[in-house]
Amino acid sequence: MERKYNNPPVVEALCEFQFIPNQPWDITIPGLIYEKIENKFPEKKQQNVLGFQFQHTKKGFESKIEPAPPRIEFFKKDKTGLLQVGPDLLIINQLKPYIAWENFKSMIMNNFNIYKKIANPKSFKRIDLRYINIFEFDTQEVKLDDYFMYYPFIPKDLSHMHFHFSTNVELPFKEKKEVLILKLQSIIPNKPNLVSLVLDIDYAMITPEYISLDAINEWLEKAHNKVENAFESIIKDKTRNLFEKDKD
Repeated sequence: MERKYNNPPVVEALCEFQFIPNQPWDITIPGLIYEKIENKFPEKKQQNVLGFQFQHTKKGFESKIEPAPPRIEFFKKDKTGLLQVGPDLLIINQLKPYIAWENFKSMIMNNFNIYKKIANPKSFKRIDLRYINIFEFDTQEVKLDDYFMYYPFIPKDLSHMHFHFSTNVELPFKEKKEVLILKLQSIIPNKPNLVSLVLDIDYAMITPEYISLDAINEWLEKAHNKVENAFESIIKDKTRNLFEKDKD
């Protein structure tokens, strides 16, 4: 059962599908999808993306930046949600205010089924269910172990206060076919004299074709449980007090 909070720290929840295609990408697919979602996602724009490639040369491996195929973004009128469609790619984003999991899952499934029917992908290459949470502290110093069970370990003879930090861990599941990715890091606060931290929790299927297209409903439930359990395990009651209070 999903725990309900009066003012949850989620600033964005997203589900990203990368597909293995049955045939080359058809540039008419985004337009056909738009015809099905126009009532709920009426605004659209093209997003150009840069891709990074590594090539082996006589000097060793060198990076090369090239334009990637553009994505088309479809927005809700109030800009609280959007879809991103690109070659063999579908991303469903829910921004603030976060809705209940049942609603977000319905949003994922409805648009996944539209994409599946139109694009007819062969199978999944990768799936991510990701929640991004921001915590704001009305102070210039935060003792991390007062608020979190997961944080960078600092030896006792060094300062326990942090200016900037970033920590990342990947926990394997299902014989390394799936992974839970946890990231906790400091970010630039929106206001001075605050400390802002972001907790990014991502449960991903990383082995292509590990599950079938028809198994996505069950996989999403499992992934959400993994994300929710990780969130509740990481934060302490002192952290919950930051967002359990009623909104003003």
